[in-house]
Amino acid sequence: MWWRLALLAAGSVRGFVSPPVRCASERSRRRREVADSSSSFVLPSSPLAAATLEPSPTSPPLVHHERVVVEEEARKKVLILMSDTGGGHRASAQALAGALERADSKIECEILDIWTECAPWPYRNFVPYYQYLAKRPLLWRACWAYARFPVTRGIQEIAARISCYDHFEKAIADREPDLIVSVHPLTQSIPLRVKDKMDERKGTKTPFVTVVTDLASAHPTWFHKKVDKCFVPSENVKKLAKKVGLTEEKLIQHGLPLREAFCKPETRSKDQLREELGLPKLTTALVVGGGDGVGRISKVATSIADEIDEEVSLVVVCGKNDVVKDELRHHKWPKHVRATILGFVRNMDEYMAAADCIVTKAGPGTIAEASTRGLPTLLSSYLPGQEAGNVRYVTRDKKFGDFRRRPKRIARTVKNWLADEQKRTELSHHASLAATLDATANIANDIAAFFKQQDNNAALVLEKDDDKTTEEDPASSSSSS
Repeated sequence: MWWRLALLAAGSVRGFVSPPVRCASERSRRRREVADSSSSFVLPSSPLAAATLEPSPTSPPLVHHERVVVEEEARKKVLILMSDTGGGHRASAQALAGALERADSKIECEILDIWTECAPWPYRNFVPYYQYLAKRPLLWRACWAYARFPVTRGIQEIAARISCYDHFEKAIADREPDLIVSVHPLTQSIPLRVKDKMDERKGTKTPFVTVVTDLASAHPTWFHKKVDKCFVPSENVKKLAKKVGLTEEKLIQHGLPLREAFCKPETRSKDQLREELGLPKLTTALVVGGGDGVGRISKVATSIADEIDEEVSLVVVCGKNDVVKDELRHHKWPKHVRATILGFVRNMDEYMAAADCIVTKAGPGTIAEASTRGLPTLLSSYLPGQEAGNVRYVTRDKKFGDFRRRPKRIARTVKNWLADEQKRTELSHHASLAATLDATANIANDIAAFFKQQDNNAALVLEKDDDKTTEEDPASSSSSS
């Protein structure tokens, strides 16, 4: 259907550095009254408040119970836009939300799947369309190429804007964000137009940043020349962004934002983790299919079991694919293969740390997470275009894994790795070198720093206004004379 081709559309952006304003995040500040019943003055909560509250020589003394007004900063609202096409985008959004709130206690984040929750039909069905296409690589390749071609991409953007603009405008206006973060190529074109129109109407400038969550290859719709800041995970993606037209000063490279559990090294031994997870203390292969359970994991897992002739532990994480999970739980496994079949898990960091190697599709999040655990990585499939660069990243650029498409070849490679400790140690070393444990915190700190910059700008404006008021105040002039 034609609307399935909307899966890869996107658009344009606007400038970042906010002009000086009277108060930082002025529309979201509130005032509170403070009563003092025990002294003749009120202790100000900040130097700016002190300058405001200090009485002039001609002012009457403050008396008991006098009420004065003190400004208090409200919460700073960050709206994170995403689409739930694959588990990686939501995981990145949740990781950023947590890191931002830890970076600044005044920040509060909201994650919005703007297409599913706000768009009309057929655009609200992006998630099932993705799931359909992800299992059909040829169709996915066609959609990828369709959205890369400027003419067809432009036509689709216009169609989406006609259908969705008013819905997106209401969703964003209702939330009144102080800053918008996009973690998906489809959450930029229309939201940026909405933001620019709202800013023009209010005389404000709301920052908008993009955090690219594709690891080594990315669609051109990720990148916009007017974007305020664009965070990229790798040198490969940085080159793509420059090729599209983004300037060096707009690009920041920290790595891929990961869930908090992957942002610190694992200190427990593999045997200790295996015991805690209820796994046998054996050499362990981990097979995962991503949050949606794609990647032929059933055939891959059974082929590994048939190939291996030594006692090993095989852990298979099926994600949300209940059909595959039930099928594998009823499978008759060889006696020397201790199989553990799981559905969707929330402690993937522990299972990765307990394993000796991993077999996975070339999803960016899983690859980046595996590297934080120094895990040799065997890629079994990839989405054409979007994930092709991830294969090169693992096998050539960082050299901590390999790619095998056929289940029997995957099984032979896993068998060789599990039997060769020296090879595993070498691959594990390269994986650790590729890890970026502090990427999420660094991205969050950089975003939070823009709020501090706005506050500093606001303080400078207030100081200048106070100085000007003092110079022009007749009462002040007469008292000094």
